[in-house]
Amino acid sequence: MDLDFIMKAAGIAMTVAVTCQILSRVGRDDQGNLVALAGIVAMLVLLFGEIASLFDTVRDIFGL
Repeated sequence: MDLDFIMKAAGIAMTVAVTCQILSRVGRDDQGNLVALAGIVAMLVLLFGEIASLFDTVRDIFGL
């Protein structure tokens, strides 16, 4: 896991948190929930790439 991945995850998390707080204070809780859901999806997309890399490494190690 690179520092780059950690920085991307932190950036997405901070952006989503601030946006959700702003939308909550304005009274747009439904849109805040959608932003949170979009943040979760974005994090899962990043995580799937890392998991695929892990499986490739395991295959190379065991020769599968």
